[in-house]
Amino acid sequence: MTRITVQVDGSSYTDDVEPRTLLVHYLREQLGKTGTVVGCDTGNCGVCTVHLDGRSVKSCSLFAVQADGHEVTTIEGLATNGQLHPMQQAFHENHALQCGYCTPGMIMQSLDLLADNPNPTEEEIRLGLEGNLCRCTGYQNIVRAVQAAAAGGAQ
Repeated sequence: MTRITVQVDGSSYTDDVEPRTLLVHYLREQLGKTGTVVGCDTGNCGVCTVHLDGRSVKSCSLFAVQADGHEVTTIEGLATNGQLHPMQQAFHENHALQCGYCTPGMIMQSLDLLADNPNPTEEEIRLGLEGNLCRCTGYQNIVRAVQAAAAGGAQ
C-alpha cells in the first residue's frame, strides 16, 4: 500500500492505495465520486475525464499515486451552492446529451478547451473534443452547448 494525499473538489484526502489502483477507481470506489464514469479503461473514450491541476486528463490512464500532492476536479466539483456551473447549464439548455454517459467527460474536456481557446470555432470545438466519444448525440448539440458556454464566458 502507498499513502497518498490529494485535493479532490476542494477537500483534502489522505488514503492508502494499492500502487496499481487507477485514478478513476480511486475517485469512484474510495471517494464516492461516481460522476466520473468508467468506460473503456484504455483512454480511448474520454468518459473518465477529470482535471488534474486544472488540465483535463483521462483518469483511467493514471494511477491514483500519480495524483499524490495534486489537485483533482471532478464533475461533482463544478457546481457551487447548488448552482450548476455555466458549462453544465449550457449542456442542459442545449440538450447536449441523450443517455448522459459521456456527459461528465465532455463537460470536463470542454472546460479545458475553453481555457485554451475562449472563443473557439465549431471546427476547433470538434477537434478539441476529439478524444471524447459520444455514441448517441451526433455531437451537434454538444458543439452548440460549448459555443453557448463560450459566449457566456464559462471557463
